[in-house]
Amino acid sequence: MKPNNKTFLSIRMNKELHDKFQYVAAYDGRSMSGEIIYLLNKCVRDFEREHGPIQVDGQ
Repeated sequence: MKPNNKTFLSIRMNKELHDKFQYVAAYDGRSMSGEIIYLLNKCVRDFEREHGPIQVDGQ
């Protein structure tokens, strides 16, 4: 069986931010989780483009 390489992140936000973010995610055709993953990946890509690859232990 393949090991699970996913992890869990829980965040708290106020209701107004939640509702606006939900709107943005739906506009982009994504779930809120999908939109967060998209933005996190974009952030890391942008960082690595400017600063070079990030080395992660165990990889």
